[in-house]
Amino acid sequence: MASQGSGLCSCCHPDCKRAMTSKEEHNASERAAMVAVNLISSARVILGLDSEFTEYSAQYLVDNAGPKKELGQRELEQQRRGVTMQDCVEYLRDIANPNSQGETDQQPRRELTVKDCLECAFREGIPRQEHWGHLGCVFKVPPFASLIPRVPMKGEVIEAKELEEAFELLGKQPVGAKLHVFSPQIDSVGEGVYDGPGEGTSYVGLRDVIICSVEKFKGDSIANVKICYKKKTSFMKVSLTRMFAKLSSDGDESQGIMPTGLLVDFIIPRLSK
Repeated sequence: MASQGSGLCSCCHPDCKRAMTSKEEHNASERAAMVAVNLISSARVILGLDSEFTEYSAQYLVDNAGPKKELGQRELEQQRRGVTMQDCVEYLRDIANPNSQGETDQQPRRELTVKDCLECAFREGIPRQEHWGHLGCVFKVPPFASLIPRVPMKGEVIEAKELEEAFELLGKQPVGAKLHVFSPQIDSVGEGVYDGPGEGTSYVGLRDVIICSVEKFKGDSIANVKICYKKKTSFMKVSLTRMFAKLSSDGDESQGIMPTGLLVDFIIPRLSK
């Protein structure tokens, strides 16, 4: 997950650089897309579909996964007549001269899940990372985007709720999951084992992660997990035996968490040749 969000190219517009710098961490849709493309890349190498680990565009999934918005009049006309040189000139003009508030044409969208992103890749294919905008790019998709080559993907999304089912999936390829994150424990785990809440803990929320392997460590069953947190990618050991529950402080039962493990909601892309 590191390369997708590790930096901006030197040609990126200043407005885009400012927007990325101002964010403490990637948003939920970006994190989901990063996990999805990593799962796809890993599965393709294992199946021999790619000769080496190939990075695909997480930003493409952010731009295209989820419900499709209705096309406006300008987009409909463009779709009917195809892309013209004038379309490209107008796009470059918009990039060079954004509005005075530094805003973009991006509209609010619902948060994407890893499942949304994987289904988009199977439905539409996905371009390589270098053929699309960087992760977190705030500018609108260019009018010639449909001409950018995409690698076709065949397969289905497999989900599992129980840890035992996830173990079976892990025998074939890395598995996506959600991790319950608590601070400051997540920041101070280092080479130790992340085992969730402790003294003075604060619940951060769920974060998409990749389970790479499981093993015994100092007598505990742990998962070796890859996570992007606060825009930094790292590996950590997560306890598979620790359970926790969270009570709602305001009496709203929907805000509480029933007894559960730290890793939940497992998912993989099952690719076919």
